[in-house]
Amino acid sequence: MSRLASALLLAAVPLAGCGGDVSTPFADDDRYDPAVIERERTEASWRRSAERDRAARGGAPDGASQNAGDPEGDGAVLQPAAARDEPETLAHITAAAVNAPPRLPLRGGSGPSVLRIQILLDRVSFSPGILDGYWGKNTEKAVYWFQHAHGLEPTGRVDDATYARLRELAEDGEPVMLYGLSADDLRGPFVSIPRDIYAQAGLRCLCYESPLELVSERFHSTPELVAQLNPGVDLGRLEEGRTLWVPNADEAPPPAGRVARIVVSRRGFYTHALDAVGRILFHFPSTLGSRYDPSPDGRTRVVGIVRNPHFHYQPKLFSEVPDHMPEAMLQPGPNSPVGVVWIALSKRHYGIHGTREPRSIGYTSSHGCVRLTNWDARLLARHAAKRTPVEFR
Repeated sequence: MSRLASALLLAAVPLAGCGGDVSTPFADDDRYDPAVIERERTEASWRRSAERDRAARGGAPDGASQNAGDPEGDGAVLQPAAARDEPETLAHITAAAVNAPPRLPLRGGSGPSVLRIQILLDRVSFSPGILDGYWGKNTEKAVYWFQHAHGLEPTGRVDDATYARLRELAEDGEPVMLYGLSADDLRGPFVSIPRDIYAQAGLRCLCYESPLELVSERFHSTPELVAQLNPGVDLGRLEEGRTLWVPNADEAPPPAGRVARIVVSRRGFYTHALDAVGRILFHFPSTLGSRYDPSPDGRTRVVGIVRNPHFHYQPKLFSEVPDHMPEAMLQPGPNSPVGVVWIALSKRHYGIHGTREPRSIGYTSSHGCVRLTNWDARLLARHAAKRTPVEFR
């Protein structure tokens, strides 16, 4: 029996598949377990990989001086939000609190300051993964590599200089904005996704389950965060014209150059898109293979990009599934095991793809592929091209 793998089809044409997201005989929810994610949130082994990676790139920042985050050059300290005796928590998150200056320095915890930093990082294409107001290693990694890329000491800690540079590059607009629901947002179809893989194959699409899920993913957020920003709103009965407070994070600015290569850190659990001179254009937290189902090593390349892929479930390719089980074809959609984008690599059965469970990214393991949030996978697919080199290290 071959190693765990799967296949994607587009218009019934087979493509190389992903070692994957499907477990016998049920969909595995991308192994999402809140307890595991909470335990992994402060795990710091990624730093060793990041330091090795930085040393391999010469150790120096991509450009700019060490005071690049201080536009005045005089070390002036930005004024944080009004001091409070108690630490910030998720309960303090409101639109007004997130749009106020953050409490600095910042490293850890939860609350409006953390969310503001996450939104700004998202807007400058150093993705912290899903926006949830919790500090964790995905946010810390994004801060670390943003600092490296912009001439600041890479600490993973948000100080005044880092915040000044983030605010400068994130362009205009408050971190949280009002969004009016349109008829398209509510049109659907919306479907309830069963756990059984064969029941999923009977659906006409692996669509969003609700308007709330659609809005949450559009603005890179957890449904719980959208609820926190909109107290008193019945999010189960949304109507056209209803305005909601959401993170201002739906559109990434164009990159400062062309994506010349992609680097995947197998132990740091992140993916970088680099330009021709090695500058980081995009940083994405990533889910990669475990020691039992490792991601590939060495060099490969992009051989194709498929948007809204079908998912071909083939039991004979799965070591833990009996060969006599029938195959199944799953329709496209954001709740597909491979999300909304499949970036096929030249190493057979491997690719970079989206996910149906964005909050698991960076905190769980895959069966070998590189898994990103759907919005990060879309962004990478928009700017990568066939034959783009991909290096796993």
